Amino acid sequence: MNQKRYSEMTEYELKTEIGLLKEKARKAEQLGIINEFAVLERKITMAQSYLLNPDDYKSGEVYEIEGDPGESFKIDYMNGIFAWGNRLSTPGVEEALPISMLVKK
Repeated sequence: MNQKRYSEMTEYELKTEIGLLKEKARKAEQLGIINEFAVLERKITMAQSYLLNPDDYKSGEVYEIEGDPGESFKIDYMNGIFAWGNRLSTPGVEEALPISMLVKK
């Protein structure tokens, strides 16, 4: 299997891949295969990040976290499609989130 990395895919290829992953995730969820569903959800999040422009995300800005209501994330710095920083609820804990998980407030 000669799978391209998401970073090497065109916008069309990424959107096609996301569609396939969503279909697989839907089937896994229906079959109750929770761990496979979770892995597919993460792959979708990663692929969606490559459709966004990392330059749109700035250090010092605060974003809401998709799928985590009420939780905010402050960016310290960017590295590719990952925003490094911390949740406002845990200021001393650095983590990296794919930019597709960040929603402008």
